[in-house]
Amino acid sequence: MLYIVPTPIGNLSDITRRAVEVLRNVDFIMAEDTRTSGILLKHLEISKPLQAYHLHNEHKALPRIMDRLKAGETAALVSDAGTPGISDPGYLIIRECIRENVEVNCLPGPTAFIPALVCSGLPCERFIFEGFLPHKKGRQTRLLSLAEENRTMIFYESPHRLIKTLNQFSEIFGGDRQASVSREISKIYEETIRGSLAEIIDHFSSHPVKGEFVIVVAGKEK
Repeated sequence: MLYIVPTPIGNLSDITRRAVEVLRNVDFIMAEDTRTSGILLKHLEISKPLQAYHLHNEHKALPRIMDRLKAGETAALVSDAGTPGISDPGYLIIRECIRENVEVNCLPGPTAFIPALVCSGLPCERFIFEGFLPHKKGRQTRLLSLAEENRTMIFYESPHRLIKTLNQFSEIFGGDRQASVSREISKIYEETIRGSLAEIIDHFSSHPVKGEFVIVVAGKEK
């Protein structure tokens, strides 16, 4: 059995009782960063063998992990924060488990884009999640492909690219397009800025850009 276990994106109290129970009972835990996950496990008073599993080693680590799972061991996959597989490693091992008839169980739990979407004040009934845009190759093509999108759009962005990304959105979608930017969700300095793209750019041009960001952009009006 492979358990996909969401972990808090900020406040440690966001972890579910079921997630704690699973982490206490599996044979081993695969972590995107064993140091980060080690802090959480220490807080939860859980002591389990940790296996590094991240974008740079997943192909190499996968055969050995699959051997253990097929031999009857149970494992939990966690990322640094949120739900594995959402802009974090997870897809490759889940696909392999399905191929090899190893049961996969994904627990419900924290992920950043849902609270950002709900708090944006923009339509939630139909939306698309784009995650992180390509840094260079394919970035402009991806943005142009979204120019006619009428569903609410959700993006992840790092602090040092935020202003650049917002300016690109303004160029392609128009400065008057409504949007919302949330940062540090579930943390002490959680903040959501709403308004037109032009207004949001003005805000972050004169305020410190710190934390991890979720950008929600209204779709094009029909």
